[in-house]
Amino acid sequence: MSEKTAKKRKHSDANGDEVSEISKKTVHIQCPYLDTINRHVLDFDFEKLCSVSLTRINVYACLVCGKYFQGRGTNTHAYTHSVADGHHVFLNLHTLKFYCLPDNYEVIDSSLNDIKYVLNPIFTPEQIKQLDCNTKMSRAIDGTMYMPGIVGLNNIKANDYCNVILQCLSQVRPLRNYFLREENYANIKRPPGDSSFLLVQRFGELIRKLWNPRAFKAHVSPHEMLQAVVLWSKKRFQFIKQSDPIDFMSWFLNSLHMALNGTKKPNSSIIYKSFLGHMRIYTRKLPPPDADDAAKVDLTSEEYAEMITESPFLYLTCDLPPTPLFTDEFRENIIPQASVNLYQLLSKFSGQTSKEYKTYKENFLKRFEITQLPPYLILYIKRFTKNTFFVEKNPTVVNFPVKNVDFGDILTPEIKAKHKGKTTYELVGNIVHDGTPEKGTYRAHVLHTPTQQWYEMQDLHVTSILPQMITLTEAYIQIYELKQD
Repeated sequence: MSEKTAKKRKHSDANGDEVSEISKKTVHIQCPYLDTINRHVLDFDFEKLCSVSLTRINVYACLVCGKYFQGRGTNTHAYTHSVADGHHVFLNLHTLKFYCLPDNYEVIDSSLNDIKYVLNPIFTPEQIKQLDCNTKMSRAIDGTMYMPGIVGLNNIKANDYCNVILQCLSQVRPLRNYFLREENYANIKRPPGDSSFLLVQRFGELIRKLWNPRAFKAHVSPHEMLQAVVLWSKKRFQFIKQSDPIDFMSWFLNSLHMALNGTKKPNSSIIYKSFLGHMRIYTRKLPPPDADDAAKVDLTSEEYAEMITESPFLYLTCDLPPTPLFTDEFRENIIPQASVNLYQLLSKFSGQTSKEYKTYKENFLKRFEITQLPPYLILYIKRFTKNTFFVEKNPTVVNFPVKNVDFGDILTPEIKAKHKGKTTYELVGNIVHDGTPEKGTYRAHVLHTPTQQWYEMQDLHVTSILPQMITLTEAYIQIYELKQD
């Protein structure tokens, strides 16, 4: 620092009011401590709070050791850290400005832009278009090669049920494209005091980090996203306790829809635009089995007439047939049925098959008929049944094609004609449950569209997999994409 500048700084310190004016003039473009920055220890995935006082206000990241500290002025934790440990370069996590402490001047240097981009990745419309044809691998700072969008998510303790849903949703193109540009949802107004919009912001940040082509490491920790989930689900979903992915997905999609000011209208949010379909439900009440003959005869009354209701859906629940058991050749070991066809499960929604549903007092016979297919169809294959004592898992393997799945086969001819031939889907995400109902784990299979390569993702582990292997797994949740051509 020049002698003249030092005098100016002393003069400004003495006169108090002039500090800001003169410090603006003495912006240091070159800093002698830039070579002390250690990019290997920088991790911006965790909560932005001071490591000493745990406050979220005015937090700075030390670019030498990676820790977070509050403040910049004298007697603040960041200032004390810079003097005690000799770490001088700090980044304001809110304004994205760099400072040198304890000298307290702003550092402007283009070599720091990569750090700024890792903290807040920004995508232009042109870059988003390129994502669907990009086959180029990216290199992390430790030399690891990774494909943007195909990145492992850290399992903090027992949040693999969240990770698989977040991985599959990040491959849904309209949803991904919407959240990659913060401008799309930045101006949404929420009622005063309502902070559920934080869920939207955290999901947007996570999507941008997953698709970041210039990341420092080849994995992402969904820590802030999961904290928002714990908070807004009122601890219904936690990352220290295993839950059901279908419950989480249902809650998450509806919460995002509401936070984006969504209504009951089909195009009121990006969630409904992507996943909302419609069905017709035919319900007929059944007479009680222990009723006398006189009560059974009067089935023409209005009480037992068939009711028709229109219902929207975000996913379809497919019921697995109960496992018929076979004995082996020695008649000792019991072998469950090996597999069932996907179209056999989908016949439930053709409007032809009836199924009995029991409530505490009454029994109903229901038929389901799909009237409108969504651009992205989610299938939930119901594997778990609960009884009074325990949860039982149905291990039946579902045979399903990965490409060219025609859902038009389950539609009536009139409804199929309305879809104008656009009823062919392709699998883009597949969630699998392994193990017992109590201690099982989840993994996801996702399709990288540009390379048409399938990847298996289990927390931090990402490996390529053959599509033929996917069909042999115990599929639990599947996401299909409508073919536009």
